[in-house]
Amino acid sequence: MSFRLQPPAPARPNRCQLFGPGSRPELFAKMAASAADVINLDLEDSVAPADKDQARARIIQAIGEVDWGHKTLSVRINGLDTPFWYRDVVDLLEQADDRLDQIMIPKVGSAADVYAVDALVTAVERAKGRKPISFEVIIETAAGITHVDEIAASSPRLQAMSLGAADFAASMGMQTTGIGGTQETYYMLHGGAKHWSDPWHWAQTAIVAACRTHGVLPVDGPFGDFGDDDGFRAQARRSATLGMVGKWAIHPRQIALANEVFTPSDAAVAEAREILAAMEAAKAAGQGAAIYKGRLVDIASMRQAEVIVRQAEIIGKSTETR
Repeated sequence: MSFRLQPPAPARPNRCQLFGPGSRPELFAKMAASAADVINLDLEDSVAPADKDQARARIIQAIGEVDWGHKTLSVRINGLDTPFWYRDVVDLLEQADDRLDQIMIPKVGSAADVYAVDALVTAVERAKGRKPISFEVIIETAAGITHVDEIAASSPRLQAMSLGAADFAASMGMQTTGIGGTQETYYMLHGGAKHWSDPWHWAQTAIVAACRTHGVLPVDGPFGDFGDDDGFRAQARRSATLGMVGKWAIHPRQIALANEVFTPSDAAVAEAREILAAMEAAKAAGQGAAIYKGRLVDIASMRQAEVIVRQAEIIGKSTETR
């Protein structure tokens, strides 16, 4: 292992990020009352160009008027390739209440994109005396996945990074209109039977590696078919196994599914604590490994168990404050 220790990611629950269009203010109170850990009020894809100004004004009003509890409150601004993004940043930071926690930057293709937003945000914060906000970014282009490591290291404000499957597929020229999940045409044949694999796996792995290297939360993005609970669970479980901490919800019914998958089960937490106890006993006896339920556990096993226990503790503390 490098002598440069892997920095920890922010200690906050991020199991579910619930998205809602800024042009639908009637949804804001319902979003605030939901079980999602993160609320993403959207100014980008879900808002028509003619509605951008009004949606921005409605979000600014709601930030101060709606009781968001202890949730992380984030606003997705428009992309840097549009004429809307700078006004999103300036108006939010000049006019919105300090309850705003975070800005989500879409379609980030390089560290320079984050730098540009960071420079503008910093200038407005200093001018207005605002508390610093954090960033989250979406990897949804070929350039973004190519530069994912430098993006993850681009700013101390950066706390989370997501995969935006739909725009990513378009940028990569993938022959699919699906948003997340397995794809009908992405399969292998063995013995005449079809076996579907995951076309997003390699991109998710790259995002997780970059995030974990630089202390950023890796998050899975949307699952388009909100009527397919089993498909959502399957995608979420693959993501959790790879090291992602949560997933987007584009429909309220997906909130409980995300929380279910990304909350360590009582059995998993109990086993992790037992492994830690077994290793503590081994260390006290001057041993570097132990036998737990017929299998060998060692220092690496401790680190794995600590991940599960730490995640459960973060979620538990958040639940207590709600």
